[in-house]
Amino acid sequence: MLYIETRIRTDMATLWQRTQDPAEHQRWDARFTEIDYVGTGTTSQRLRYATSVAGIRIHGEGVTTSKRESTSALRFHSDHPLSMIVRGSGYWRYVPTSQGIRFLTGYDYVPRWRAGDRLFRPFIGWATAWSFDRLRIWLEYDIPPEKALRRAIADMTVRTTALIAALTTRNPLPAVIALLPRPDKVPSAGRCLRKRPR
Repeated sequence: MLYIETRIRTDMATLWQRTQDPAEHQRWDARFTEIDYVGTGTTSQRLRYATSVAGIRIHGEGVTTSKRESTSALRFHSDHPLSMIVRGSGYWRYVPTSQGIRFLTGYDYVPRWRAGDRLFRPFIGWATAWSFDRLRIWLEYDIPPEKALRRAIADMTVRTTALIAALTTRNPLPAVIALLPRPDKVPSAGRCLRKRPR
């Protein structure tokens, strides 16, 4: 079971809208490039999702059920031969606190190839956490997800360049830049809790 949790200083209605509206959701969640609802429902919705990897569109379907501003559950599956995920299920929870809203997820899935899942599972967990922090930045600082992505790429470029400079010049000083904490307005998976609290 994958578990990711963040705390966001925002109001419940805004967080709910940014996570439950497919057009908003696909903007901050790095796991998807397309999310569309199919038909309408009162407490449940069918959806189609897709992600593009090296120009290949991998798609799947799911059913989501929600309890207004409290919990959202999802069952999903994919028949695409290149999808790492055959089927799975999970949930989002929204927990108000005095320091913001605890936004958390737990989900698990059946992998198509168990050997490949040893690499894929840590990656999809990281991608979920990174996306949660990008959502936090959008809500707390009003920085659109697209701009946050550009900031993350720029930050990684600077850190990589500094590390290469340290290795090629044998001067450890540039490596200090690569070790500095990321600014709060640059997405980082490390800011999210990755284990369920006891």
